[in-house]
Amino acid sequence: MTSPPEFATPDLADGAPEARALLLPWLDYGARRRFCGPAVTVKCFEDNSQVKTLVNEPGEGRVLVVDGGLSLRRALLGDLLAAAAASNGWAGLVIAGAVRDVEQLRETAVGIKALGACPLRTDRRGEGQQDIVVTIGATSVAPGEWIYADGSGVLVSATDLLAS
Repeated sequence: MTSPPEFATPDLADGAPEARALLLPWLDYGARRRFCGPAVTVKCFEDNSQVKTLVNEPGEGRVLVVDGGLSLRRALLGDLLAAAAASNGWAGLVIAGAVRDVEQLRETAVGIKALGACPLRTDRRGEGQQDIVVTIGATSVAPGEWIYADGSGVLVSATDLLAS
């Protein structure tokens, strides 16, 4: 996987007032602290079946945006799925929910933003929806919109803010 382009979300926001922020208290878990790419969306609640399916497919530099209902009761991502995401070329994951295997995630070459950690895995019931508009906090994210994440937060834009 190539290194992410250089950017800072505050600078992007200043230059693109139409960009929207995902206003939640994001924590960094992956080895990559800055990442960006087109969004692939998933809505699931305490069931990571759809997350597992997607991270095992070619990521092609995209960002998986997971509306986990803000639940911290079950982890939607752990070390095995994060490793799959990294090896399959996902730029990163933004998870409005919990992760686990935190020590291993910090060594995995993918960007991971989540709201917290929980050691409990999900039950895989095959539930969830892919490629729909999700609402994270008060901000909607549509499939294909651009996600930019760094230490200052997460931005969403209808267009690629780094395109020349």
